[in-house]
Amino acid sequence: MFPANVCNPFLTLSLNQKNISARLLSSLSDNFQFQNFQFLQIRSTTKGGRDKPNATKSVSRSSKAGLQFPVGRIARFLKAGKYAERVGAGAPVYLSAVLEYLAAEVGNAARDNKKIQLAVRNDEELSKLLGAVTIANGGVLPNIHQTLLPKKSGKGKAEIGSASQEF
Repeated sequence: MFPANVCNPFLTLSLNQKNISARLLSSLSDNFQFQNFQFLQIRSTTKGGRDKPNATKSVSRSSKAGLQFPVGRIARFLKAGKYAERVGAGAPVYLSAVLEYLAAEVGNAARDNKKIQLAVRNDEELSKLLGAVTIANGGVLPNIHQTLLPKKSGKGKAEIGSASQEF
């Protein structure tokens, strides 16, 4: 998911760290000044003991955190990517929440799945975050250079009320 040659803003700054934790990801995500970022509240849960006699069905970490993005898969990618020696329990949950929030922001800005490039480039925050990203089959932004536009003629309201110079 995160190849080493791709610039990842959340993990690039932490390459010298031995541990990736939710606190580290929180401090890194504060660099991006998103307006509605307060919803990320990590719900930490611990298993209080061993298996009980009444075995209950296992609940995923994504559903515990109330997320749609897969926490387990992101944890596996963080571990396999060797971004740090150790990965904390809250780090994949926090990163899943951040990725889900960014996906929702892009989705809300686009409103149409064929207009993602247009939506990202017209939004100031998303354009800053994804400035160096190439969107496949994104097309080009509609833009006509000023020199190619037809020149406005000066015959408007000025000639209506003015007297003619011809006799």
